[in-house]
Amino acid sequence: MTSRGYFSAKIKDQMNLPVYMDHHATTPLDPRVLEAMLPYLTEKFGNPASCTHRYGWDAQAGIEKARKQVARLVNAKPEEIIFTSGATESDNLAIKGAAGANRQRGNRIVTLAIEHHAVLDACRRLEGEGLSVTYLPVTRDGLLNLDDFKRALTDQTILVSVMAANNEIGTLQPISEIGKLCRERGILFHTDAVQAIGKIEVDVERMCVDLLSISAHKIYGPKGVGALYVRQNDPRLKLIPLLDGGGHERGMRSGTLNVAGIVGLGQASEICQQEISREPDRLRALRDRLKDGILAGLDDVRINGSMEQRLPNNLNLSFAGVDAESFLMALNNVALSSGSACNSAGDSPSYVLQALGLPEDLAAGSIRFGLGRFNTEEEVEFTVHRVVETVKSLRELSTLPATTKSPTPQDKT
Repeated sequence: MTSRGYFSAKIKDQMNLPVYMDHHATTPLDPRVLEAMLPYLTEKFGNPASCTHRYGWDAQAGIEKARKQVARLVNAKPEEIIFTSGATESDNLAIKGAAGANRQRGNRIVTLAIEHHAVLDACRRLEGEGLSVTYLPVTRDGLLNLDDFKRALTDQTILVSVMAANNEIGTLQPISEIGKLCRERGILFHTDAVQAIGKIEVDVERMCVDLLSISAHKIYGPKGVGALYVRQNDPRLKLIPLLDGGGHERGMRSGTLNVAGIVGLGQASEICQQEISREPDRLRALRDRLKDGILAGLDDVRINGSMEQRLPNNLNLSFAGVDAESFLMALNNVALSSGSACNSAGDSPSYVLQALGLPEDLAAGSIRFGLGRFNTEEEVEFTVHRVVETVKSLRELSTLPATTKSPTPQDKT
């Protein structure tokens, strides 16, 4: 056994497998978040809308504490935080709600071609209702060209939606510059900040953001809960609600609140605020160690997206001559994905990578690495070893004559 192989075996013995490196898809629940949630699943089980007894009061107190915690994370006021079922609902409420409330001012929306499907599909639905949507391209590094953006704005533009950080390639868009341009022209600005929250500083005032989407399960909170920041002054925003019935959340989102989930989101937000000064640097060091190890062990590897304007925990690589599906099937003991979790079951290459101008074969051989709070240096070393080993094996297999290749599962049936 080689020294590296022996080292990897020793690491493997000391780790819980599989190593989880798919934190853009979801994150594990932080034990501190679970601890905060548990009372609201047991003794504090009341409906916060029940205002005549202790059970309702306790639930409402938990909700309002969480509202303050989320608001502090993005430098908002507590009354500007609307709780939702997650980022998809937040994106839809922001885009459809703002468009519906401002139809008298214009009929144009501007967004990016690489947005999450929750934004793109909401925009396409509005196109079917008569609105005009501009889908701006990005550079080969995945960044918006601000000159293109300025040219896209017209007197009829009522809303701009640009994600703070891309969920596949991790690129960070110039949100503050976009926000200032929108503010100068009186255009509402929404950002899907799901991947950015907890990884970079997010300040709705400094960034001139009017609407901002948050998801709990991307910041070590529970699934099924999120929030939408809605600016309440300069300007004060109105949204047409997606759900009617009961008038909860100041009439913007009716429905009995997910108390335990919201408490979890609040606690996760508070932890992110406490960790923001050190966690991104730790993740960046792990990410760079992962990148350098893979590039040292393999040729013909392409980094997708800007390395300068990028989330500290993101790495997206294309391996020439390797199909992502085959790679993920062959890779044991490391949990990765080929792109967005919402699109990973599709057969076509990532539309985000295609927007960068990547050839179809490279786009089809791309893997997303998303590091997280509980990853260790040992796990990074193990992942480097397994990725290099797997890519080399697949490349060797692809050069063999067809008759000598190992049969695929389909061939065996």
